[in-house]
Order: sequence, then structure tokens, then C-alpha cells
Amino acid sequence: MARGSGGEKARQRNHLVLIVVVLAAIGVLAAAGSGLESGDDTSGAPGGPGAGRSERTLSIAFASRPRSLDPAFAVDRTSATLVLALMEPLVRLGPKLEVEPALARRWGVSEDGRRITFTLRPDRIWTNGEPVTARDVEFAWKRVLSSSTDSPLAGPLLALRGAAAYRACTFACGRLEEAVGVRAAGAQTLVVTLARPEPWFLRSAGLPQLVPVSREAILREGREWTEPGRIVTNGPFVLGGMNENGVSLVRNARFRPPGAARAARVEGRFVADAAARVQAFDAGRVDALDGSPLPKTDLVALQERREYEAYPGLETHLYAFNFTTVSDVHQRRAMALAIDREGLAENGSQGGETPAERFTPEGAPRQGRAAPDSPWLPPGGDLDAAREELDAAAVVNRKVTLLHADRPGARDVAAYVQDAWSGLGIDTTIRSQPPSDYLDFAGSLTPASVDLYEVVLNEPVPDAWPSLAAWGCRAPVNKTNFCNGRYDRLLAESRRELDPVVRNDLMVRAQDVLGGRTGLMPAVPLLWPAYTNLESLRVQDSLTVNPLGQIDLASVVPG
Repeated sequence: MARGSGGEKARQRNHLVLIVVVLAAIGVLAAAGSGLESGDDTSGAPGGPGAGRSERTLSIAFASRPRSLDPAFAVDRTSATLVLALMEPLVRLGPKLEVEPALARRWGVSEDGRRITFTLRPDRIWTNGEPVTARDVEFAWKRVLSSSTDSPLAGPLLALRGAAAYRACTFACGRLEEAVGVRAAGAQTLVVTLARPEPWFLRSAGLPQLVPVSREAILREGREWTEPGRIVTNGPFVLGGMNENGVSLVRNARFRPPGAARAARVEGRFVADAAARVQAFDAGRVDALDGSPLPKTDLVALQERREYEAYPGLETHLYAFNFTTVSDVHQRRAMALAIDREGLAENGSQGGETPAERFTPEGAPRQGRAAPDSPWLPPGGDLDAAREELDAAAVVNRKVTLLHADRPGARDVAAYVQDAWSGLGIDTTIRSQPPSDYLDFAGSLTPASVDLYEVVLNEPVPDAWPSLAAWGCRAPVNKTNFCNGRYDRLLAESRRELDPVVRNDLMVRAQDVLGGRTGLMPAVPLLWPAYTNLESLRVQDSLTVNPLGQIDLASVVPG
């Protein structure tokens, strides 16, 4: 959802973007005090250290330094963006998470959905001159899974046959490693075997932790393999240098097709403070920010600017009910109707969120019809309809307790909702709990527990299914005592179904069980967080942040 007159791209792509036109050479950034360490890999690339200011250069302000350029530890958005600029995954995820060929030129899926065979491009070369092969992908995936690596990003790879057993192994793991369902069947053929069908696994192959890595470089350099001058990559850019102030990327001359990266250089600045990032943009030091939160105190004014853009993500904030204490569906619907989500987004949270109008996040990909907005979730609320719905309830709990995790802004949202429910004659007591202990117990809520609890669904899987699976009978996050056989059958069918349109229809029907006209409302969806950004009009049409927060720097055209 874009705001301001600069929103045409957002209406076309419905996403968040970032990008920048920068200082034209590493020397300029160094002169500004960055002191970047030059890497050996820039020597053969167009626009190397001696390049002039006429080159097409991007500049972007990142809200944080990358925690690591190692794909196994690219846990933050800056790391993910840089890894995907330096490394080419099997597939590329487009602005709406559509799957596009990348390192893999084609693939085939077996009838049962358990086997995927990728055919790699034969012309891909590491920056050390060696060819990129299927063995590099196999090595990379098993490295992420290995307990000795201890990567926090192994989740998507646990879909592989034998992956869970190998992940748990700490001693003499050779046979378990061999049994993992990823195998190089030749230089350009990778065979992936899943433990059970996961229709979204193709999209997962575009995640930063699933890119190939050079086994030779890692064995030779050890933990220092990602340092400038040592790192070996295969993507559209090579690492020019990096220090505590910024990072420089240079177009990779070996990457095919030539010119696949639109910019000759990318210059990134690390600016932690939100107000300082806006100041850098306004001063022309960068042409775009990275989609990290803008200053809340200035957000209303910033939304009126042509340079402002906002893009949907894969996150939903909800309040879930305890069905044993808020047992009447009419009360649950009434409490949903009473909340003015537009007012909440503007006054209660002030983070650029938009009102959640259904159970799946706004940025979730789909192929087929869109799930209709829930009739119980009008963006502006409807207190009169809420009172009528409450009157239809046979049993009403007029004193409820709401639990939220103790984090910034959560109390403000709870207080806003507390006030809305007071209009129904419902008295709400607000409690908080440290995030480390939040709902840290097995099973569902008891009759003596709280009546509602905060849920933040933010699965790092590029699909709508996990946000629906959260309300399955056996889902750990589902502590509501809600369990519906029809809903679970639809979930199971949608997991097995390989036809994307049929599968999407099954998930739409599942959403209808949750929030449709006869929906059971196990929770009240509140807000969809967004990536908010400022972008120069020169780059606004080509810079994109997809719903995972990934920025495809290679697609940016500096104007």
C-alpha cells in the first residue's frame, strides 16, 4: 500500500523498495572516512577502484551492519540483501515471491511432490575461476544443516529427507549426512528428496541460506572466508570492501549474462539511527533507505511525500482467544468488529502498519483468487454492528484479561484495544510477560488462564500456509483450545496439493473457516506491518523489497 504521489510503483508491484544512487567510487566513500578494505576480486570487474564518477552507482543506507556474509548466518535483512547480491541461488524470488530461474535454468517435480530435480546452468563460474556445480549446492545445504556449523537458519532444509536426524547428530554423523535428501547427480544436476510434500520448497530455494558456497574457499580460509580479498562468490556483484561504516559492491565481470547487474557499483552506508537515515536521504548522501522503520514522530509527514513508499511483508499481529473463557462466537466476532484498525495503525502503533483484514499476511503469494476480507474485520471498525453481534451471544464474558509480550509499543496497542472494547461494556485487564518467558509452556490455555494473548506470526517461509497452520489442532502456537476437523482437513489437502490454483483455493476455504461469514474467529487479526521507505524519484521505479525483506540490488537501474 503506497502513500503519496510517488506510489505508482507500489500500486503496480504492491511491495517495498529501497535503493540508491551513490558516491561514484570507493575512493569517494573512503575520502568521506569509510576507509573500506579493498578486496582482490574487484580487479577484473568493470568499474574497479579506478572508475570515474560517470559510472552508474547505487547508494543505500542500511539500518544495521550485516551480522555475517556467510549464508549460514545471514539472519538479518542487511546480511540477506548482501548475500543475495554476492551469491546466486538456484531460483530468484520476484517482487511478489514468484519463482524465476537463476543458477538453475529449469527443474522438474515428481508426481508425488517429494522429488525436485534442478538442472544448473553450465556457464556459472566462481570468482576464483572454478565452475559452480551441483556439488557446491549439496555441500552448502549440508553445511547449514550440520550441528557443527550450528546455523540458526536450517529450518527450511529440515524438509529434506533425513535432515532432522542429521541435524540432531553430534558424533560420527557420516552415514546420516549421506542419507540427507540432497545429492549432486553430475556437475549440473541436483536431486532433492523431501520427507513429505512442501509446495513452497521451490520458493525456499531462493532464500539466502540456500545459496551455494565454495567448499574450497571455506576449507582453505576457515572462519575468515567471507573477508574482503578472501571471499569467493558467484553472484552479480563482488565484494569491493567493508568496514564499520559501509560496504562497497562492484559488478562481477564473470557473471553471465554480461550486464545482469544494472549498476556498476553499489555503495552502502550503515546508519543505525532512523532520524539520521532520513537526514542522509534529505541531504542527498543516499538515494534510498532500506525499508527499516522510519521515525515514528515524523511518519505522518513523511507519508505525504512523493518519495515515500510502503510495501507489505509476511507478518500479522493478532490477539488470540481462550475458547474456554470466551466461548461464544458472537462475542469473539463482536470484539473484532469493535476495533478501529485504521485508528490503531495511525495512533496506537504509528509504525506504518495497515489494518489486517484477514488471517494471512498481505504479502503472502498466491496463484488464483484472493481470499475475501473478513466481514468481522472492517478497517474502521463498526461499534453498532459489534453491539448487535454481542446481543446475539448466549454467554458473554465481560471481564477479560489480555496478555502481551513486554516489548516496545505492545502496551500502547493493548491500551487502544482496551478502550475499544470498553464501548461494548467489556472490562479488559492488561498483563505483560517478558519475551523470554512468553507462553513458555506446552498445551493450551486453561479456564484459569488469560482470556486473550498476543500472537505475532512472522514465518521466514515464502508462503501463506504457515500462517494458516498456526491454527491447526496440533500447532504449538495454538493455545486457544480451537480445534476444527474441517479446517485441519483443508490444511492437510493444501499441503499435499501441487496445482497452485487448486492449492490456493483450498487455503481460501480454510480462511473462510477462520474469518468468513460463519467464521469461528479463533483470533482477532489487528495489523500488517509494512516496510516503509524513502526513495529518490530517480530510482523509485526499479528498487524493490519483496515480502521477505529481500532487496534485489542487481535489478536496480540508477537513473
